[in-house]
Amino acid sequence: MASRRPSTRARPQLSDEASGYVRGMIMSGELPPGTAVRAETIGAALGISTTPAREALQALRVEGFLELVPRRGFQVAVLTGQDVRDLFTVQALIAGELAARAAVAATPEDLAELEALHHELIAASARGNLELLEEKNHAFHREINLIAGAPKIIWALGLMTRYVPRKFYSSIPGWPEATANDHAQLLTDIRSHDAQATRVAMQAHVEHAGELLAAHFDERTSAAALDVTPGPPD
Repeated sequence: MASRRPSTRARPQLSDEASGYVRGMIMSGELPPGTAVRAETIGAALGISTTPAREALQALRVEGFLELVPRRGFQVAVLTGQDVRDLFTVQALIAGELAARAAVAATPEDLAELEALHHELIAASARGNLELLEEKNHAFHREINLIAGAPKIIWALGLMTRYVPRKFYSSIPGWPEATANDHAQLLTDIRSHDAQATRVAMQAHVEHAGELLAAHFDERTSAAALDVTPGPPD
């Protein structure tokens, strides 16, 4: 049987790479609302020219993450913790459908691959290797999506997951523990081929991650607001 897994992965366009970089910093709260974002700065940070960096900023403006202020350039638009929760709510619904289909379609080989990824994830967490933990988490979810065999739904999920700052999860308190615990429940339900239970477990897992990120986002933006709040007059 032909493999469902692509043998190669194309490198994203430079403008996509730049927009992902800026989007991740906005979603993680590293760039709070009102912060100026310059194409030259982004280009220098990524080692690319200003042209793809500027294209990225224009794309982020269309997505609503940036505003173009006359005579001041691009600035981070208002984004709240509730906005983050809303994005994850939509992602949870799509991911839940894929997980339910994967529970029905999973073969013994698929289950073995998921088990292996889960054990690698647990080992990375135990060693405190958060970069590897993030990598294995991404691989675990990708495997479930591939097992589902629904490319159009996967495409729709991809539109939502690009708003998720994958590389910033390790800085979110509670995320490593939540990932290990939630994945264990997902594995149990997929192993039982229980589509509805798997759907519920995946939705809860994604919403849990979203709540952790939203709380982290709110804390960072609140701290940034305090830093720029002027003190009392002399």
